[in-house]
Amino acid sequence: MNLTHCRTLLTGATGGIGRHIALDLARQGAKLILVGRRLEPLNVLRNEILSATATATGEDIIVIDADISQTEGRKSLLEKIRRSVGGVDLLINNAGITDFHAFNEQDPEVINKIFQTNVIAPVQLTRELLPDMLAQGQGRIVNIGSTFGSIGFAYFSTYSSSKFAIRGFSESLRRELDGTGVDVSYLAPRAVKTTANTEAVYRMAEATKMNMDEPEDVANFIVQSILKDKAIAYYGWPEKMFVRINALLPRFVDNALRKQNRIISQFSPKS
Repeated sequence: MNLTHCRTLLTGATGGIGRHIALDLARQGAKLILVGRRLEPLNVLRNEILSATATATGEDIIVIDADISQTEGRKSLLEKIRRSVGGVDLLINNAGITDFHAFNEQDPEVINKIFQTNVIAPVQLTRELLPDMLAQGQGRIVNIGSTFGSIGFAYFSTYSSSKFAIRGFSESLRRELDGTGVDVSYLAPRAVKTTANTEAVYRMAEATKMNMDEPEDVANFIVQSILKDKAIAYYGWPEKMFVRINALLPRFVDNALRKQNRIISQFSPKS
């Protein structure tokens, strides 16, 4: 996909991965619509991009503060987009939240928040923007998933299931849109070093020797996958292999993870 002057809507723009995606997209010449919950960090990011990218101008970067997990937040966002740039050529559904807890102790409100942000928001944004993409005969929807969306991970049951959902949505919609000029990508990193993770997660990751990547490396993987028109891509080895094994032999993986799950349980926060 050619990103020069491409009207790109990026949700979760000020997060660890989002910030680096925005910087990489700007280097490719994209016209950015950066979305987050708070305006101040968005303006900081906008200024950072303008300083780091010689070709970017103020007209190339629009920042919009909106809570996309809520209907009114999405409505406000879409109205501002249509007034400012008319439409979107590339939608990157990057915003997401996670939570590390035993499911029986997880706050029900957190469960709702995870599904509203990780599933409902990207599905509804896609639904609103898709008719215009179809009318113009081109576009791409990129859903940022996770290895946890292919391998159910203990003590991340809600997060894993939300990513399973967005993977299924991406697969079915990609098949539905075949031949329309609008493509769908599902891009899945493994664990990433960001402030979204708690200290408990980092202690658990160290104890289990979990691979965790730098956000700038993951962002580069995402942007390069978009440039190469990848429909599905996973980041990180041996996680790519585990995804395939789990799809074929889930009970084998159950047994293989039993010891690790006992270690993880020791770090799971208690309500």
